[in-house]
Amino acid sequence: MLRVAWEAKVPLRASAGVVAQVWRGGPRQARLARVLAGVDVRALDAADARRVGALLALTGASDVVDAHGALDVAPGDRVLTSDPDDLGRALEALGVEATIVRA
Repeated sequence: MLRVAWEAKVPLRASAGVVAQVWRGGPRQARLARVLAGVDVRALDAADARRVGALLALTGASDVVDAHGALDVAPGDRVLTSDPDDLGRALEALGVEATIVRA
């Protein structure tokens, strides 16, 4: 899915935490490295950390990576995730309507 979006010039964004969750290094990561070359990877800075903490308090969730990713979702976006429940609650709390796709 990411390759198709990348080839179609769809802007791709991800939390640096997402990269940390999937990256394992070594030669097997060559395809992932090629995909990530076209992805805007967002760092978790101090301001975002506070927003993430507030969002987690609001939703009762605990996954920092999902909450950080949710901060970067715009209305109408398609979001690929392995955790649609937590991400969906975060987006609902933020008032952002997006399509969540289980990946």
